[in-house]
Amino acid sequence: MKKTTRSKYRQEFSGDHVFDYKDPASLTRFIGDGGKITPSRISKLSIAQQKRVASAVKKSRNLALLPSGTDSFDTFSRAEAISPVPFEI
Repeated sequence: MKKTTRSKYRQEFSGDHVFDYKDPASLTRFIGDGGKITPSRISKLSIAQQKRVASAVKKSRNLALLPSGTDSFDTFSRAEAISPVPFEI
């Protein structure tokens, strides 16, 4: 028999992908304009991946790498890309 329903989403990340809380530039993809974490139906993540993204965003907010609310988005804006090499001469 043919499969009549399409799959819910096409994953862009492998199942064992690690979302690093120390990389705010990549985590801003999963944060909306108001500072909310985008739901999995929009970000096309599985349930397990969505939980890992949410915990990574919450960790980086606690460490002040990401802004923590709508008021801070007015002054804080998007996270800047941080160079892995701290000082270059």
